[in-house]
Amino acid sequence: MGDSLLADLAGPDRDGLKRLWEETVGCPPPRYLAPEFMARVIAHERQVKALGGLTATERRALRMMAEGRSSPEAAATALGPSSGAQIVRDWNGRSYRVEVLADGYRFDGKTYRSLSSIAKRITGTNWSGPRFFGLVSRRAAGGEIREG
Repeated sequence: MGDSLLADLAGPDRDGLKRLWEETVGCPPPRYLAPEFMARVIAHERQVKALGGLTATERRALRMMAEGRSSPEAAATALGPSSGAQIVRDWNGRSYRVEVLADGYRFDGKTYRSLSSIAKRITGTNWSGPRFFGLVSRRAAGGEIREG
């Protein structure tokens, strides 16, 4: 992110930061925030607007974790591999390699939005992609899982 997005955060007083907060966030800041914290939030919001924020899957996983719920998707998102990583799975005597992208997965030269769609392509049946690729166990998925 360019320094120009942060240049005006170095010197303003509390009133100046309140004005920048309202311009950036779209509402007044909470009453007793420290100026240093306001500057960090403004910088974060500007970074998200300039470079992009969390994916919908990541936001959903974080919301579920904040609510104390668990799911294979939440666990895989929180602990899953970073962009550029390779996931390898051996299935029925063949090795399958998936590349993790910032916004999906690449498998056999095609881009997919989910690991589950790749697992279905490999096996021909519906699977939890994170579980098929070993990114989450049954126990991490929140207890007993019944398969039908």
